[in-house]
Amino acid sequence: MPKEAHTKAAEHHENAAKAHRSAADAHSKNDHAKGKEHATQADTHSKSARTQSDDAHKKSQSK
Repeated sequence: MPKEAHTKAAEHHENAAKAHRSAADAHSKNDHAKGKEHATQADTHSKSARTQSDDAHKKSQSK
């Protein structure tokens, strides 16, 4: 069970990183609306990653 939670957290971290890169790319092309959209997605994925990571650590410690 903790392994699944860690895997989910890693997936969210990867998605956040992709969204951050997309936001940076959009901003460098002066497409600030698209950049903001990607930054918002990155924030959502980062928050989900944090939640999953915390959950995984709690499950690991309870064993």
